[in-house]
Amino acid sequence: MSHDRYRIAVVCLGNICRSPMAHVVLEKKIADAGLDDQVEVVSAGTGGWHTGDPMDPRAAAVLSDAGYDASRHVARTFTTDWYAENDLLLAMDHSNYTDMAALAPTVGDTERLRMFRSFDPEASEDDLEVPDPWFGGDEGFREVMAMIERSTDAIVEQLPELLSTSERG
Repeated sequence: MSHDRYRIAVVCLGNICRSPMAHVVLEKKIADAGLDDQVEVVSAGTGGWHTGDPMDPRAAAVLSDAGYDASRHVARTFTTDWYAENDLLLAMDHSNYTDMAALAPTVGDTERLRMFRSFDPEASEDDLEVPDPWFGGDEGFREVMAMIERSTDAIVEQLPELLSTSERG
């Protein structure tokens, strides 16, 4: 990687609900841990129809209610280039994972691709998806927020190891 900081990309379908929520929460927790000079967070969607749009208002409300700043998000689309630009690629569900893997420039590049909830201490091997709350009500967004907070806490806890591994590699 030719960039200065370790880069984590969080990816869902449209980049207006799950991945921007995770982006905002992870970015804040990284800053709170004093690692924001070493780690950068970005997010995108595997589908491009929301490119340029703000976050879903329900996702923004859940973030704001929890004390996070949801105002700066602009949806982006995941492309093959994201493999060259990011050190860790986190998919919100198996469909996103499959779409991201299909865009890998080479087969070996998928070793940096993981399920977001693979960090969640409450997830099991057969329950690694963050469900898409878009079609549901507010409770779905709150459930997603709980998964995101648990997972991001674990990611931040593992960052020293991830950073030392990336410096060696």
